[in-house]
Amino acid sequence: MIKKILKYTIIALIWLLLWQIAAMAVSESLLLPSPVEVTKRLCALCLTKELYSALLSSFLRIFSGLLLGLILGVGGGILTARYKIARDFFTPALAVIKSTPIASFIILILLWLDRDTVPVIISLLVVLPIVWSNIETAILGADKELLEMARAYKMSRGALIRHIYLPTVAPYLAASLNSSLGLAWKAGVAAEALILPAVAIGTRIFEAKYNLETVDLFAWTVVVIILSVIIEKLAISLLGAATKRFNSVKGGAAK
Repeated sequence: MIKKILKYTIIALIWLLLWQIAAMAVSESLLLPSPVEVTKRLCALCLTKELYSALLSSFLRIFSGLLLGLILGVGGGILTARYKIARDFFTPALAVIKSTPIASFIILILLWLDRDTVPVIISLLVVLPIVWSNIETAILGADKELLEMARAYKMSRGALIRHIYLPTVAPYLAASLNSSLGLAWKAGVAAEALILPAVAIGTRIFEAKYNLETVDLFAWTVVVIILSVIIEKLAISLLGAATKRFNSVKGGAAK
């Protein structure tokens, strides 16, 4: 563990050194501020209410969309795995969602809904197809021998879900969230930067760019990166624990 921390610390320091060298070569903070300047500005932001208000507002919007995408994705995956007609019906819609540029969705949604709702819907649209397809794949790929054995022993529907489907679905759900969390967060902030809610990280990023405050632009970007990493690591840890739990249940059922 110590070696791993040391390794990543050294790698981070090397990248910071390269950044510092590049900033010194450019010698113009308007074009490329140094890591020292960005760190100072980040520390100053940490002492302001502005940072925490923007963090809370953006987090609530994006997390709401992510949660809705998760719920609808799981429900949709179960539906299309269970009924082929539903799979045929929803496949084109999912394909459209996957292939349409996020910017197009942002503009279209802004025509219909208020600007505070746009990041919610964008985060939902990023998460939905990933979770949906993974849940459908997991259910369709459930162990056929275990299912036959469950039917032979007349296992109840609740026991079937608990001992066979949940342990099968858990790793797929973990993988889909691992893939979509960062994307949802970045897409949500990008939506904010385009539609400019009153209080949001994306709005602060746009204002920094518009006013040519490059140090602020870098500082707010670092905030987005740090929060994205924290959310991903936390989600992976929680899902990893849940997956381990489900796998142990599955192992006990198999015995």
